[in-house]
Amino acid sequence: MLLGLRGVGKTVLLNHIEGMAESAGYYTILLEASEEGRLAELLAPRLRGVLVKLSARDKARDLAQRGLGALRGFASAFKVSIGGVDIEIKPEAGTADSGNLELDLPDLLVSVGDAAKAGTAALAICVDEVQYLKASELAAVIVAMHRVSQKNLPILFFGAGLPQIAGLAGDAKSYAERLFRYPDVGQLPPEAAADAIRKPLEAAGVAIAQEALAYIVEETKGYPYFLQEWGYHAWNVAADSPITLADAKQATVHALQQLDTDFFRVRFDRLTPREKDYMRAMASLGPGPHRSAEIAGAMGYDSVEPTGSLRNDLIKKGMIYGPEHGWTAFTVPMFDAFMRRSMPEWTVGDAKGKKKNR
Repeated sequence: MLLGLRGVGKTVLLNHIEGMAESAGYYTILLEASEEGRLAELLAPRLRGVLVKLSARDKARDLAQRGLGALRGFASAFKVSIGGVDIEIKPEAGTADSGNLELDLPDLLVSVGDAAKAGTAALAICVDEVQYLKASELAAVIVAMHRVSQKNLPILFFGAGLPQIAGLAGDAKSYAERLFRYPDVGQLPPEAAADAIRKPLEAAGVAIAQEALAYIVEETKGYPYFLQEWGYHAWNVAADSPITLADAKQATVHALQQLDTDFFRVRFDRLTPREKDYMRAMASLGPGPHRSAEIAGAMGYDSVEPTGSLRNDLIKKGMIYGPEHGWTAFTVPMFDAFMRRSMPEWTVGDAKGKKKNR
Protein backbone atom coordinates (compact mmCIF):
# COMPACT_ATOMS: atom_id res chain seq x y z
CA MET A 1 0.00 0.00 0.00
CA LEU A 2 1.81 3.11 -1.26
CA LEU A 3 0.87 6.03 0.99
CA GLY A 4 1.38 9.72 0.30
CA LEU A 5 -0.10 13.13 -0.36
CA ARG A 6 -1.39 14.29 -3.73
CA GLY A 7 1.25 14.86 -6.38
CA VAL A 8 4.06 12.72 -4.97
CA GLY A 9 4.01 10.07 -7.71
CA LYS A 10 1.97 7.21 -6.21
CA THR A 11 0.05 6.62 -9.44
CA VAL A 12 3.24 6.72 -11.48
CA LEU A 13 4.75 4.09 -9.19
CA LEU A 14 1.63 1.93 -9.39
CA ASN A 15 1.73 2.07 -13.19
CA HIS A 16 5.40 1.12 -13.06
CA ILE A 17 4.62 -1.83 -10.79
CA GLU A 18 1.97 -2.95 -13.28
CA GLY A 19 4.57 -2.75 -16.06
CA MET A 20 7.08 -4.74 -14.02
CA ALA A 21 4.45 -7.42 -13.39
CA GLU A 22 3.58 -7.62 -17.09
CA SER A 23 7.26 -7.92 -17.97
CA ALA A 24 7.51 -10.82 -15.52
CA GLY A 25 4.63 -12.59 -17.28
CA TYR A 26 1.86 -11.76 -14.83
CA TYR A 27 -1.70 -11.05 -15.79
CA THR A 28 -2.50 -7.58 -14.45
CA ILE A 29 -5.55 -5.62 -13.40
CA LEU A 30 -5.29 -1.86 -12.80
CA LEU A 31 -8.29 -0.12 -11.22
CA GLU A 32 -9.01 3.35 -9.87
CA ALA A 33 -11.49 3.50 -7.01
CA SER A 34 -13.88 6.46 -6.90
CA GLU A 35 -16.31 8.00 -4.45
CA GLU A 36 -19.33 6.90 -6.51
CA GLY A 37 -18.18 3.58 -7.97
CA ARG A 38 -18.39 0.06 -6.55
CA LEU A 39 -15.46 -2.31 -6.30
CA ALA A 40 -17.53 -5.24 -7.59
CA GLU A 41 -18.42 -3.50 -10.84
CA LEU A 42 -14.81 -2.41 -11.41
CA LEU A 43 -13.23 -5.75 -10.60
CA ALA A 44 -15.62 -8.34 -12.03
CA PRO A 45 -15.20 -7.54 -15.77
CA ARG A 46 -11.42 -7.52 -15.42
CA LEU A 47 -11.41 -10.86 -13.62
CA ARG A 48 -13.48 -12.26 -16.46
CA GLY A 49 -10.72 -11.32 -18.89
CA VAL A 50 -8.12 -13.07 -16.74
CA LEU A 51 -10.22 -16.24 -16.42
CA VAL A 52 -10.90 -16.36 -20.17
CA LYS A 53 -7.14 -16.19 -20.82
CA LEU A 54 -6.49 -18.87 -18.21
CA SER A 55 -9.09 -21.14 -19.80
CA ALA A 56 -6.87 -21.26 -22.90
CA ARG A 57 -4.17 -23.00 -20.86
CA ASP A 58 -4.67 -26.76 -20.89
CA LYS A 59 -3.78 -27.36 -17.26
CA ALA A 60 -5.94 -24.46 -16.06
CA ARG A 61 -8.97 -24.98 -18.29
CA ASP A 62 -11.25 -26.83 -15.89
CA LEU A 63 -10.49 -24.60 -12.91
CA ALA A 64 -10.82 -21.49 -15.07
CA GLN A 65 -14.27 -22.64 -16.19
CA ARG A 66 -15.23 -23.15 -12.56
CA GLY A 67 -13.88 -19.67 -11.85
CA LEU A 68 -16.08 -18.25 -14.59
CA GLY A 69 -19.02 -20.03 -12.98
CA ALA A 70 -18.16 -18.42 -9.64
CA LEU A 71 -17.87 -15.08 -11.42
CA ARG A 72 -21.34 -15.49 -12.93
CA GLY A 73 -22.79 -16.08 -9.48
CA PHE A 74 -20.84 -13.11 -8.10
CA ALA A 75 -22.03 -10.83 -10.90
CA SER A 76 -25.62 -11.88 -10.34
CA ALA A 77 -25.42 -11.37 -6.58
CA PHE A 78 -23.99 -7.86 -6.95
CA LYS A 79 -25.92 -6.93 -10.09
CA VAL A 80 -22.87 -6.10 -12.18
CA SER A 81 -22.16 -6.67 -15.85
CA ILE A 82 -19.19 -8.85 -16.77
CA GLY A 83 -19.62 -8.93 -20.53
CA GLY A 84 -19.82 -12.05 -22.65
CA VAL A 85 -19.48 -15.04 -20.35
CA ASP A 86 -20.72 -17.92 -22.45
CA ILE A 87 -24.28 -18.91 -21.67
CA GLU A 88 -23.33 -22.57 -21.24
CA ILE A 89 -21.15 -21.69 -18.25
CA LYS A 90 -23.32 -22.36 -15.24
CA PRO A 91 -22.91 -20.53 -11.94
CA GLU A 92 -21.02 -22.41 -9.23
CA ALA A 93 -23.89 -22.65 -6.76
CA GLY A 94 -22.83 -21.64 -3.28
CA THR A 95 -19.56 -20.02 -4.39
CA ALA A 96 -19.20 -16.22 -4.28
CA ASP A 97 -22.94 -15.70 -4.65
CA SER A 98 -24.23 -14.76 -1.18
CA GLY A 99 -24.33 -11.01 -1.82
CA ASN A 100 -21.97 -10.38 1.12
CA LEU A 101 -18.76 -8.99 -0.36
CA GLU A 102 -16.62 -9.99 2.61
CA LEU A 103 -17.66 -13.61 2.03
CA ASP A 104 -17.84 -13.63 -1.75
CA LEU A 105 -14.69 -11.77 -2.80
CA PRO A 106 -12.40 -14.24 -0.99
CA ASP A 107 -14.20 -17.16 -2.66
CA LEU A 108 -13.91 -15.51 -6.06
CA LEU A 109 -10.21 -14.67 -5.76
CA VAL A 110 -9.44 -18.16 -4.47
CA SER A 111 -11.17 -19.54 -7.60
CA VAL A 112 -9.04 -17.28 -9.79
CA GLY A 113 -5.91 -18.14 -7.81
CA ASP A 114 -6.54 -21.88 -8.09
CA ALA A 115 -6.82 -21.57 -11.88
CA ALA A 116 -3.72 -19.40 -12.08
CA LYS A 117 -1.72 -21.84 -9.99
CA ALA A 118 -2.82 -24.79 -12.14
CA GLY A 119 -1.78 -22.87 -15.25
CA THR A 120 1.57 -21.79 -13.74
CA ALA A 121 0.42 -18.20 -14.09
CA ALA A 122 0.14 -15.26 -11.69
CA LEU A 123 -2.04 -12.18 -11.26
CA ALA A 124 -1.21 -8.71 -9.95
CA ILE A 125 -4.15 -6.53 -8.89
CA CYS A 126 -3.32 -2.81 -8.65
CA VAL A 127 -5.84 -0.40 -7.12
CA ASP A 128 -5.33 3.36 -7.08
CA GLU A 129 -7.14 5.79 -4.74
CA VAL A 130 -7.76 3.04 -2.18
CA GLN A 131 -9.11 5.59 0.31
CA TYR A 132 -12.28 5.81 -1.79
CA LEU A 133 -13.16 2.16 -1.17
CA LYS A 134 -16.08 1.78 1.20
CA ALA A 135 -15.25 0.29 4.59
CA SER A 136 -16.98 -2.96 3.61
CA GLU A 137 -15.01 -3.11 0.33
CA LEU A 138 -11.67 -2.52 2.03
CA ALA A 139 -12.52 -5.19 4.60
CA ALA A 140 -13.39 -7.61 1.79
CA VAL A 141 -10.07 -6.95 0.01
CA ILE A 142 -8.17 -7.56 3.24
CA VAL A 143 -10.01 -10.81 3.98
CA ALA A 144 -9.61 -11.98 0.37
CA MET A 145 -5.86 -11.34 0.27
CA HIS A 146 -5.45 -12.96 3.67
CA ARG A 147 -7.15 -16.10 2.33
CA VAL A 148 -5.05 -16.00 -0.85
CA SER A 149 -1.90 -15.69 1.26
CA GLN A 150 -2.88 -18.57 3.52
CA LYS A 151 -3.48 -20.80 0.49
CA ASN A 152 -0.22 -19.65 -1.14
CA LEU A 153 -1.97 -18.70 -4.37
CA PRO A 154 -0.21 -16.59 -7.04
CA ILE A 155 -2.10 -13.32 -6.62
CA LEU A 156 -0.43 -10.09 -5.52
CA PHE A 157 -2.19 -6.88 -4.47
CA PHE A 158 -0.73 -3.39 -4.77
CA GLY A 159 -2.66 -0.35 -3.57
CA ALA A 160 -1.97 3.38 -3.55
CA GLY A 161 -3.68 6.28 -1.87
CA LEU A 162 -3.70 8.90 0.82
CA PRO A 163 -1.99 8.49 4.20
CA GLN A 164 -5.18 7.55 6.06
CA ILE A 165 -5.28 4.14 4.33
CA ALA A 166 -3.10 2.48 6.97
CA GLY A 167 -5.53 3.53 9.69
CA LEU A 168 -8.58 2.61 7.62
CA ALA A 169 -7.15 -0.84 6.91
CA GLY A 170 -6.36 -1.38 10.58
CA ASP A 171 -9.87 -0.34 11.53
CA ALA A 172 -11.34 -2.72 8.96
CA LYS A 173 -9.29 -5.76 10.05
CA SER A 174 -6.72 -5.75 12.82
CA TYR A 175 -4.39 -8.14 10.96
CA ALA A 176 -4.14 -5.75 7.99
CA GLU A 177 -0.99 -4.24 9.50
CA ARG A 178 0.71 -7.64 9.17
CA LEU A 179 -0.76 -8.43 5.75
CA PHE A 180 0.43 -5.32 3.90
CA ARG A 181 3.50 -3.14 3.83
CA TYR A 182 2.90 0.62 3.91
CA PRO A 183 5.84 2.48 2.33
CA ASP A 184 5.59 6.26 2.45
CA VAL A 185 5.90 8.10 -0.86
CA GLY A 186 6.76 11.72 -0.17
CA GLN A 187 8.97 14.66 -0.97
CA LEU A 188 12.28 14.10 -2.68
CA PRO A 189 15.28 14.97 -0.53
CA PRO A 190 17.08 18.16 -1.66
CA GLU A 191 19.80 16.42 -3.67
CA ALA A 192 17.30 14.22 -5.56
CA ALA A 193 14.98 17.21 -6.12
CA ALA A 194 17.88 19.17 -7.59
CA ASP A 195 18.78 16.23 -9.85
CA ALA A 196 15.18 16.08 -11.07
CA ILE A 197 15.60 19.61 -12.44
CA ARG A 198 19.27 19.67 -13.41
CA LYS A 199 19.71 16.31 -15.16
CA PRO A 200 16.98 16.74 -17.81
CA LEU A 201 18.37 20.22 -18.52
CA GLU A 202 21.89 18.88 -18.92
CA ALA A 203 20.62 16.16 -21.24
CA ALA A 204 19.20 18.94 -23.43
CA GLY A 205 22.43 20.94 -23.30
CA VAL A 206 21.09 23.63 -20.94
CA ALA A 207 22.58 24.75 -17.62
CA ILE A 208 20.91 26.24 -14.56
CA ALA A 209 22.53 28.61 -12.07
CA GLN A 210 23.04 27.09 -8.62
CA GLU A 211 21.02 29.82 -6.92
CA ALA A 212 18.14 29.24 -9.35
CA LEU A 213 18.25 25.51 -8.68
CA ALA A 214 18.29 26.02 -4.90
CA TYR A 215 15.37 28.45 -5.21
CA ILE A 216 13.21 25.94 -7.16
CA VAL A 217 13.99 23.15 -4.70
CA GLU A 218 12.98 25.42 -1.81
CA GLU A 219 9.79 26.68 -3.50
CA THR A 220 8.59 23.20 -4.44
CA LYS A 221 9.59 21.58 -1.12
CA GLY A 222 10.71 18.61 -3.21
CA TYR A 223 7.21 17.53 -4.27
CA PRO A 224 7.56 15.73 -7.62
CA TYR A 225 4.51 17.26 -9.32
CA PHE A 226 5.57 20.76 -8.35
CA LEU A 227 9.11 20.11 -9.55
CA GLN A 228 7.63 19.23 -12.93
CA GLU A 229 5.61 22.46 -13.01
CA TRP A 230 8.51 24.71 -11.98
CA GLY A 231 10.89 22.98 -14.36
CA TYR A 232 8.43 23.34 -17.24
CA HIS A 233 7.87 27.04 -16.67
CA ALA A 234 11.55 27.79 -15.99
CA TRP A 235 12.38 26.22 -19.35
CA ASN A 236 9.76 28.32 -21.13
CA VAL A 237 10.65 31.58 -19.36
CA ALA A 238 14.42 31.42 -19.87
CA ALA A 239 15.68 32.97 -23.10
CA ASP A 240 19.25 31.69 -22.72
CA SER A 241 21.40 29.20 -20.87
CA PRO A 242 22.00 29.16 -17.99
CA ILE A 243 18.56 29.54 -16.41
CA THR A 244 18.90 32.34 -13.88
CA LEU A 245 17.39 33.10 -10.49
CA ALA A 246 15.24 35.77 -12.15
CA ASP A 247 13.96 33.11 -14.57
CA ALA A 248 13.16 30.79 -11.67
CA LYS A 249 11.25 33.53 -9.84
CA GLN A 250 9.24 34.29 -12.95
CA ALA A 251 8.56 30.57 -13.32
CA THR A 252 7.06 30.63 -9.81
CA VAL A 253 4.47 33.18 -10.93
CA HIS A 254 3.46 31.07 -13.92
CA ALA A 255 3.55 27.79 -11.97
CA LEU A 256 1.25 29.12 -9.23
CA GLN A 257 -1.16 30.49 -11.83
CA GLN A 258 -1.25 27.08 -13.50
CA LEU A 259 -1.71 25.22 -10.22
CA ASP A 260 -4.45 27.61 -9.11
CA THR A 261 -6.44 27.07 -12.29
CA ASP A 262 -6.24 23.26 -12.39
CA PHE A 263 -4.44 21.23 -9.70
CA PHE A 264 -5.87 23.21 -6.78
CA ARG A 265 -9.07 24.54 -8.36
CA VAL A 266 -10.57 21.19 -9.34
CA ARG A 267 -10.42 20.17 -5.68
CA PHE A 268 -11.66 23.51 -4.35
CA ASP A 269 -14.70 23.46 -6.64
CA ARG A 270 -15.90 20.16 -5.14
CA LEU A 271 -16.33 21.75 -1.71
CA THR A 272 -19.52 23.07 -0.17
CA PRO A 273 -19.44 26.60 1.33
CA ARG A 274 -19.16 25.18 4.84
CA GLU A 275 -16.36 22.85 3.77
CA LYS A 276 -14.54 25.81 2.25
CA ASP A 277 -14.89 27.60 5.58
CA TYR A 278 -13.29 24.66 7.37
CA MET A 279 -10.44 24.48 4.87
CA ARG A 280 -9.94 28.24 5.06
CA ALA A 281 -9.86 28.05 8.85
CA MET A 282 -7.15 25.41 8.56
CA ALA A 283 -5.25 27.60 6.11
CA SER A 284 -5.36 30.54 8.52
CA LEU A 285 -3.25 28.44 10.90
CA GLY A 286 -0.54 27.63 8.33
CA PRO A 287 0.55 24.48 6.46
CA GLY A 288 -0.23 22.12 9.36
CA PRO A 289 -0.87 19.58 10.72
CA HIS A 290 -3.16 21.32 13.20
CA ARG A 291 -5.10 20.22 16.24
CA SER A 292 -8.73 19.75 15.29
CA ALA A 293 -9.69 21.89 18.29
CA GLU A 294 -7.56 24.75 16.93
CA ILE A 295 -9.39 24.58 13.60
CA ALA A 296 -12.73 24.64 15.36
CA GLY A 297 -11.50 27.64 17.34
CA ALA A 298 -10.49 29.42 14.14
CA MET A 299 -14.09 28.98 12.98
CA GLY A 300 -15.37 30.49 16.23
CA TYR A 301 -16.36 27.33 18.07
CA ASP A 302 -15.43 26.39 21.62
CA SER A 303 -15.35 22.65 20.89
CA VAL A 304 -14.83 20.26 17.98
CA GLU A 305 -18.38 18.86 18.05
CA PRO A 306 -19.93 21.41 15.64
CA THR A 307 -17.17 20.76 13.09
CA GLY A 308 -17.00 16.97 13.38
CA SER A 309 -19.28 16.20 10.44
CA LEU A 310 -17.45 18.72 8.23
CA ARG A 311 -14.13 17.10 9.06
CA ASN A 312 -15.49 13.62 8.31
CA ASP A 313 -16.94 14.74 4.97
CA LEU A 314 -13.64 16.33 3.95
CA ILE A 315 -11.75 13.17 4.87
CA LYS A 316 -14.14 11.15 2.70
CA LYS A 317 -13.52 13.55 -0.17
CA GLY A 318 -9.77 13.06 0.23
CA MET A 319 -9.10 16.70 1.09
CA ILE A 320 -7.74 16.21 4.61
CA TYR A 321 -6.61 13.33 6.81
CA GLY A 322 -5.80 12.66 10.44
CA PRO A 323 -2.05 11.96 10.82
CA GLU A 324 -2.77 11.05 14.43
CA HIS A 325 -5.66 11.26 16.87
CA GLY A 326 -6.88 14.83 17.33
CA TRP A 327 -4.84 16.26 14.45
CA THR A 328 -5.80 17.27 10.91
CA ALA A 329 -3.65 17.91 7.82
CA PHE A 330 -4.13 18.80 4.16
CA THR A 331 -3.73 15.97 1.65
CA VAL A 332 -2.64 18.45 -1.04
CA PRO A 333 0.73 20.17 -0.50
CA MET A 334 0.63 23.99 -0.47
CA PHE A 335 -3.17 23.98 -0.28
CA ASP A 336 -3.09 26.36 2.68
CA ALA A 337 -1.53 29.11 0.55
CA PHE A 338 -4.03 28.44 -2.25
CA MET A 339 -6.95 28.78 0.18
CA ARG A 340 -5.63 32.13 1.39
CA ARG A 341 -5.27 33.32 -2.21
CA SER A 342 -8.74 32.08 -3.12
CA MET A 343 -10.54 33.44 -0.06
CA PRO A 344 -8.56 36.55 0.95
CA GLU A 345 -11.54 38.24 2.64
CA TRP A 346 -12.61 35.24 4.66
CA THR A 347 -15.40 35.80 7.19
CA VAL A 348 -17.43 33.15 8.97
CA GLY A 349 -20.04 33.16 11.67
CA ASP A 350 -19.14 31.45 14.93
CA ALA A 351 -21.46 29.12 16.87
CA LYS A 352 -23.32 32.06 18.38
CA GLY A 353 -23.71 33.94 15.11
CA LYS A 354 -20.86 36.36 15.75
CA LYS A 355 -18.36 37.22 13.02
CA LYS A 356 -14.68 36.54 12.94
CA ASN A 357 -12.09 37.72 10.44
CA ARG A 358 -8.91 35.67 9.98
